[in-house]
Order: sequence, then structure tokens, then C-alpha cells
Amino acid sequence: MAKAKGKRRSASRKTGNAKSNARKPTLAKPARKSGARASRARPAIEPRTKTEACVALLVRPEGASLEELQRLTGWQAHSVRGFLAGTVKKIPGASLTSEKPPDGTRRYYLRRATA
Repeated sequence: MAKAKGKRRSASRKTGNAKSNARKPTLAKPARKSGARASRARPAIEPRTKTEACVALLVRPEGASLEELQRLTGWQAHSVRGFLAGTVKKIPGASLTSEKPPDGTRRYYLRRATA
């Protein structure tokens, strides 16, 4: 008598849940023109990262307040302060300063470091 080569699956397992075997729908990617790069479609003045956007605010003559940076990034206050202390202070050739005028709103400034 010859042995069976493999185990047979029961009929109930074979039919099983049809959803588990079905492919999940995927979102179609938008068609791109041949040779076109996504970066070319973006305006030159729009910052690509949150860091670039924050630096653009900080280098203005009026600087940026904590609230402005929060609105721009969507971060909480402690995250913005951590970003200023950790990332912005490490930018070579730049100096991060802050002032608190009599109105009570602290302003942060990013200036070119003096030698």
C-alpha cells in the first residue's frame, strides 16, 4: 500500500473565510508625466520640511513666537522648545537668541553667528 504524499485539507477549511484570501484594494497613484519630478511641481519658495519652515520664520527681522512656531508645525510647546534647543542650536554659523519684551511674548531669533 502506498503512502499519501500530502495531507488533505478538509472541505470546511478550504472554503473558509473568503475575505482573508481576497486582495485588499489599493489606492491608485496619480499619473506622472514622463520625466517629471515631484520637486519641480513645488514652488521654489515653499519649504520642504518643518525645519526649513521654522528657520524661515526665525530669520525674519521680527523673529518668531512660540505660538507661531506651534501653529506652523502642529507641535506642542515643549516640542517646539526641544526643537529650538536641539536642532536649531546645532545649525553651523547660526546663533539662536530670544527676547521677552514688556508685552510678555517671547520672540526667538536666528542670526548669523559673529566671530
